Amino acid sequence: MSQIVLINVSGRDRPGITSGLSSILANYNITVLDIDQAVIHNNLSWGMLIDVQPDNSKAPAPDTLFKELLFKAHDLGLDIRFKPISADGYSNWVAETGQDRQIITLLGQRLNASLIAQVTEILSQSGWNIKSIQRISSRYPISQDAKPALIAVEIRINHRRGDIEKLRAASLSLSHHVGADIAIQEDNIWRRTRRLVCFDMDSTLIQGEVIDLMAAEAGVGEQVSAITARAMNGELDFNDSFRQRLALLRGLPESTLQTIYDNLEISAGAESLLKNLNRLGYKTAIISGGFTWFAEKLADKLGIDHVHANALQIIDGRLTGKVAGDIVNEKRKAELLRSIADDEGIKLEQVIAVGDGANDISMLTVAGLGIAYHAKPKVREQAQNAFGNVGLDGILYLIGMRAAEIEH
Repeated sequence: MSQIVLINVSGRDRPGITSGLSSILANYNITVLDIDQAVIHNNLSWGMLIDVQPDNSKAPAPDTLFKELLFKAHDLGLDIRFKPISADGYSNWVAETGQDRQIITLLGQRLNASLIAQVTEILSQSGWNIKSIQRISSRYPISQDAKPALIAVEIRINHRRGDIEKLRAASLSLSHHVGADIAIQEDNIWRRTRRLVCFDMDSTLIQGEVIDLMAAEAGVGEQVSAITARAMNGELDFNDSFRQRLALLRGLPESTLQTIYDNLEISAGAESLLKNLNRLGYKTAIISGGFTWFAEKLADKLGIDHVHANALQIIDGRLTGKVAGDIVNEKRKAELLRSIADDEGIKLEQVIAVGDGANDISMLTVAGLGIAYHAKPKVREQAQNAFGNVGLDGILYLIGMRAAEIEH
């Protein structure tokens, strides 16, 4: 009959620890059932689950094996403990393999104990069990002059009775109050194989709404801004509001568009995000209810592969107040996302969509991972995840990158 034992080792980290301990086990042909290791500030926490089988011709008497390990641990300056595991306990542990697994990513400017306490309390109350916690951003310096731009922590969880929708709702509510973003995604193969990222443009890739900036140049800023706000909040039909706003821009000289473009402010983290996505071979797209005149220039600047937006009708150097072709509305955005994914041979589960307005909701829902970015309340409530405290480069941590890889 097998004897299953959990070995726990702790102490100051140094080269040769795993080699020294595993060499002793190797002398007796011990089967390793599980192994894990973590190091925090050069302090090691090391564990190994072993099966000591009596029918193993090299199997030692347990006391002999444990004494050898104790002596070796003492030589290495380590504490070591042994815990027998029952057959039922081991069988229950193996059965957990098929449980639903999720990854929570905490993103913020500062990681404080209150955030950890509140997140883990939500997990505990909703039936989720923490399997591992790991910082994936840069180490946090004490100096005020060298603070990292972003702190990211990854928590892996599973459950037997947890409700994912309740967890999302509780996390969204918490993130609104603690100054950090809490992203949740299923820990599956799609999470590790994202291949396409689709962005809204206005108030997502860039700060503000281009149509509002155009309206300011035309002297109708307040009128257009009021319509825009109601449309983005889902209070007005997008097509009707779009036509109303565009009609107010009739006669605006085309020459003013370049001035507006030159003064556009790219959203925090967008350039770092696109640089890394391009380096990794991701396909990218702008799917916008804004205008191709601006979207195409922005795509050239950031290295974006696909652009779909509204084409301004311009005659004799002035806007006619009409759009050339169909309007890119909420339904059309979702259709375009599907079309781009299909053309690129990419499954929808491998697509990330990012947007802020009500006309982005369908696109965010269709994608495997939808992110509401500094979004309106209605969008935040319906999206899978919401960012309101960090820049767009926080998305890099959701696709499995680490700080050293991003900085490199």
